[in-house]
Amino acid sequence: MIRILHAADLHLDSPFAALSPQKAAARRTEQREVLTRLIRECDERNCDLLLLAGDLFDSDQLYRETAELLIERLGTCRAKVFIAPGNHDFFSASSAYSSLSWPENVHIFRSERIEAVRLEEPAVTVYGAAFTAPHAEPLLRGFHAEEDGRPSVLVVHGELSERPGLYNAISEADVAGSGLDYLALGHIHEDNLRQIGRTTVGNPGCAMGRGFDETGEKGAFYLELENGACSARAVPLGAKQYRTVRATIEGELTASVEAVLPRERKDWILRLILTGTCPARDLDALRSALAPRFDTLELIDRTQPPKELWADEGEDSLKGLFLRRLHEICGKADENDRQTAALAARIGAGLMEGREVQVE
Repeated sequence: MIRILHAADLHLDSPFAALSPQKAAARRTEQREVLTRLIRECDERNCDLLLLAGDLFDSDQLYRETAELLIERLGTCRAKVFIAPGNHDFFSASSAYSSLSWPENVHIFRSERIEAVRLEEPAVTVYGAAFTAPHAEPLLRGFHAEEDGRPSVLVVHGELSERPGLYNAISEADVAGSGLDYLALGHIHEDNLRQIGRTTVGNPGCAMGRGFDETGEKGAFYLELENGACSARAVPLGAKQYRTVRATIEGELTASVEAVLPRERKDWILRLILTGTCPARDLDALRSALAPRFDTLELIDRTQPPKELWADEGEDSLKGLFLRRLHEICGKADENDRQTAALAARIGAGLMEGREVQVE
């Protein structure tokens, strides 16, 4: 059996430009901690291969402490490490891939031409290719692994797509004709695992979220290859998670919020969005009460003051006509239809007023 850990898109030394210099530095430290946990996970699972599918760095500008830690950690890893540079960290004569002195157990793919590395222990062929510029043409088109009875994996930065793109678009036909056991991808920051023909295709997503567009738990994929079968599962790497939670306020503020929040999650960077109606609210008090329970709390208030449902039916307007008609229906309908008409009135009036309307 061949054990593999597959990670991508660590984006080490991201600038975190939206944060203060102090907070940005703290986030970069967290990225280095994720790298350390990745290597520890690889060793504890006794992996044979560590596949890094691009965007290991956010750019070619690395802090000295990041470069030193990277070389030290990868050098201590018991697995053989294969790196396929991506669009952020593409291979060039001036990149860190050229300037740093890499450990012997690390192989960096340096060309857009797919290269094969045949290992004897374990007996597996590892294919790979690199971005050599910020963009890449389809790298897998026309490729087929050698049919020599050995397991085969390919690590490359790119995305599954039937449409042409700038970042190594890979079609299902490319995958189906490849003859690979496992295709290790990076680039898209959401995890995805699927089967195309005989090939398992995995993208573990980014190893650590860097904003509210990268929410939830992040990590790597752990795989086992044996007798042509591939099993894979997600492995969290313990980074802080960005989370967005919506609380619809119907009645008392605190009770509505507590109904949707965990008691404590120190690993959450939380964006709490308040919607619905709220007659009286002390947001400062709410923020003070909730903030100690999370790593970071961002509170967004989109609530509306309570309003009598039929208050505007006397208006000489489309909204007034709309409300009058629904109010008439309510007066003649049974209980279920009255509830439906009232819901329609609330949604319709809110939309006509340009308000956000929550439908539970």
